[in-house]
Amino acid sequence: MSLIVEGSVHEYKGERFVGKGNAFVVHGGSEGIYSSASENVNEKSVRPANGDSYIRFEKITFRRTQEFSNFSSGLVQAIVFEVEDRESIGGSAYGGQRAVCCTADLAKLGVCSKGEIIHRPSTKNPGWPQVFGVAFYADELVATLPSKSIQISRTGMYNLYFMHCDPNLKEVVVEGNTIWKNPSGYLPGRMAPLMKFYGFMSLAFVILGLFWFSQYARFWKEVFPLQNCITLVITLGMFEMAFWYFDYAEFNETGIRPTGITVWAVTFGTIKRSVARLVILMVSMGYGVVRPTLGGLTSKVLLVGVTFFVASEVLEVVENVGAVSDLSGKAKLFLVLPVAFLDAFIIIWIFKSLSATLSKLQARRMMVKLDIYRKFTNALVVAVIVSVGWICYELYFKSKDVYNEQWQNAWVIPAFWQLLSFSLLCIICALWAPSQNSMRYAYSDDASDEFDRDDGTLTLIKPSTIPSKDVRSSPEPIPVHTSNGASNGDLEEDKTE
Repeated sequence: MSLIVEGSVHEYKGERFVGKGNAFVVHGGSEGIYSSASENVNEKSVRPANGDSYIRFEKITFRRTQEFSNFSSGLVQAIVFEVEDRESIGGSAYGGQRAVCCTADLAKLGVCSKGEIIHRPSTKNPGWPQVFGVAFYADELVATLPSKSIQISRTGMYNLYFMHCDPNLKEVVVEGNTIWKNPSGYLPGRMAPLMKFYGFMSLAFVILGLFWFSQYARFWKEVFPLQNCITLVITLGMFEMAFWYFDYAEFNETGIRPTGITVWAVTFGTIKRSVARLVILMVSMGYGVVRPTLGGLTSKVLLVGVTFFVASEVLEVVENVGAVSDLSGKAKLFLVLPVAFLDAFIIIWIFKSLSATLSKLQARRMMVKLDIYRKFTNALVVAVIVSVGWICYELYFKSKDVYNEQWQNAWVIPAFWQLLSFSLLCIICALWAPSQNSMRYAYSDDASDEFDRDDGTLTLIKPSTIPSKDVRSSPEPIPVHTSNGASNGDLEEDKTE
């Protein structure tokens, strides 16, 4: 059976000990916790007051099978330490291999008792690490830790491990739960600022929505397909931000992460990101502005969008649904790579399409649309440059923060991506907001707005294959029908478009 983690209530259901060096270990949790708001904390209190920070042990039991119950055992211990004190756990004799359990050589030096976890008092936090345990008596199947609440008087990243050094207890399992609380509620410290952030983003989307929907209602007769797509993205964004806020608020209040709300928040967010990328891609291709449809490209665009949605949904569900402990995401690398690859592919496709659209607009001298597309291109270039810079910073941040010591600043990373996408959405809304002149930016079949079709004839001076005397007798430009040659490519493009 496996460890179940729901919110800040860490529940253990038959979690088995795993050999690590000369010790047997179960990881009980890892969270950033702010110091208690109350100055007078009671270390022995089982039920701390509101505003206090604590880690509470409730009905933690260690269970062994009948087959291995005919002997008394060494201690099965719970050890809680702040990440800065990690070097106080374990030791080595004469500079040899580091061990967590006290060895015979270390016992001879008098630094520990053989068979127990090695730990030394913290030099920065008196009374830490916190270590306590329980032993099995002969024929006893269950050993229970006493209920205990550990008050947190110093802000830091705290880790909990259950450990023992007895090879005869390798079949022992852990049951029960621990409750981790910050002064403001049950949200883990790294997630607490995000609740306020999503509240702010919900308000921002409401303001953007009021502007957009009011313009949409005023000029609904002038609306063209692209603006309907933008309306969908704004609506999805409003739902996403609201669900994230309620998800965190419920989590903070109860200590149990509401799976249903989390799944809805993740799903709305993934749909929004997928649709937003498709909208930008379609705009880059000129959809609704300089071409009426995507033609043969529609199926390819939809395929990329669906693939991106599936890959992103899986990644977001794994990262958010039921996830609490502040652990490294290295195990999720194989889920991140497909999303990163698809993002890169879409970006390249967007800029290739933009280049082609800009060239054709310039060739057709559609100056109004050319101007708006240049602004859109500049915004995308800035967004990509900023994104690449932030990715480099994020990689640097994570490479330097192996033990999550910078957990108080970790919320900035997901918040930045939300702000960047919202900023780009605002720019798109400003460029293509519904107005009385909206149709100036929409696709038109007028002769002055030809894009997807070629002229039947072009006035050209073209080298002739007829004798030169005929050329001299026909000095004026000849209307040349472009039904083959170069125009064939354009006609073929029209068919696919």
